[in-house]
Amino acid sequence: MFTYAGLSAALSAMAIFCLAAVLSFYYAFSAAVFVALRPRNPGGAAVLFAALWLFAELARGVWFTGFGWGAAGYAHIDGLARIARYVGAYGVAFLVALIVGLMVFWLMERRLRTYWWMPLTGATLAAIMAWLPGSHSRSVGNLQVALLQGNIAQDVKFQPGTGVADALRWYGEQLSKASASLVVAPETSIPLLPQDLPPGYWSALRGLYLQREQAALLGIPLMGPEGGYTNSVVGFKSGLPMSGVNVSYRYDKHHLVPFGEFIPPLFRWFTNMMNIPLGDFDRGAIGQPSFHWQGQRLAPNICYEDLFGEELAQRFIDPEDAPTIFVNVSNIGWFGNTVAIDQHLNISRMRTLEFERPFIRATNTGDTVIIDHDARVTHALPRQTRGVLLGEVQGRSGITPYAWWVSRFGLWPMWILVVVIVIGAVAARRSRPLQGP
Repeated sequence: MFTYAGLSAALSAMAIFCLAAVLSFYYAFSAAVFVALRPRNPGGAAVLFAALWLFAELARGVWFTGFGWGAAGYAHIDGLARIARYVGAYGVAFLVALIVGLMVFWLMERRLRTYWWMPLTGATLAAIMAWLPGSHSRSVGNLQVALLQGNIAQDVKFQPGTGVADALRWYGEQLSKASASLVVAPETSIPLLPQDLPPGYWSALRGLYLQREQAALLGIPLMGPEGGYTNSVVGFKSGLPMSGVNVSYRYDKHHLVPFGEFIPPLFRWFTNMMNIPLGDFDRGAIGQPSFHWQGQRLAPNICYEDLFGEELAQRFIDPEDAPTIFVNVSNIGWFGNTVAIDQHLNISRMRTLEFERPFIRATNTGDTVIIDHDARVTHALPRQTRGVLLGEVQGRSGITPYAWWVSRFGLWPMWILVVVIVIGAVAARRSRPLQGP
């Protein structure tokens, strides 16, 4: 907000403080409820603690458009998160909190021998979570890809005489000379509406894919159906005629970033104080069709949309049409070379475990990578550099247990679990005998 959007330092600090206060409230509220309802039995206390931690994670990740970045489950991507194929990232958070609760409340208990089963249960859960194999998907062939990383500086990315000209030149050159079967360019890699591009640029770009056995997915803003504009991915491939600004395929971002991509009610005064280009998008539909190419079904998602596994799961309702490869296009240059890049990489890796699908990620500044269906990064470009990542990705089909239930019921099973455990704690507390003076 301060570095790129021109908001004053004081207001930027105040906005960050308010956001942190709102997000921390979920955990403070959960802690207060735990103190009020804590069972005497240490095993019950561990279960209640895990349920209330799950509530805080769900509330932060879902309410007010959701801000689940940095949730507890992602800390275990290289360890306990293998069970995500069954329970998802929120389920991982619940089980980790349960393991911690079992250990801590056992150590706090004076009768350690009486509750010997608590550390044993915690250790068994941890072993199952870490070593549970995945076997719910199968290969449907490989695809050669070229992922573009332009490294356009964020402070000039939307400037006509500098960043825009540089992006049009470099991405145009790479799209023209790429030989891979699929070429992917990042979010808003083409930073202008098609009708605002230099004469002949759009038609030349489309023409490339009428002449060769090749496809491309690239980020670009487009006009929306209601007269606004959308943060979109367009697809080009051979064999399909195109006219005007129409394309073979179009995906419009569904989960928009508050303040950056849409203006929450009553907050237009706040966004008017910032200089954010393309800051008020129309919202795309959830569960949009995949891009079909060479036997693969490619499912685009833009920026932090890969944070919302329950929304990506809507593409898995019909197993025969479920994606075989996820394609993430991002521009997180707003955050510089910070831990945000590592966090976003782990978010994509978590989705590969939940769905047993590979992710290919084309970003402006990093991390541009290929992730296989088991969360392993197989190819990567150095961040904060300009380059093209060439590699092969294996598409997968099949449905994980998590994909099956969350595509049908969303996160309601998690909410119900919280409610049932809390109701049980309330009932147990009311049934306690009255204490003497």
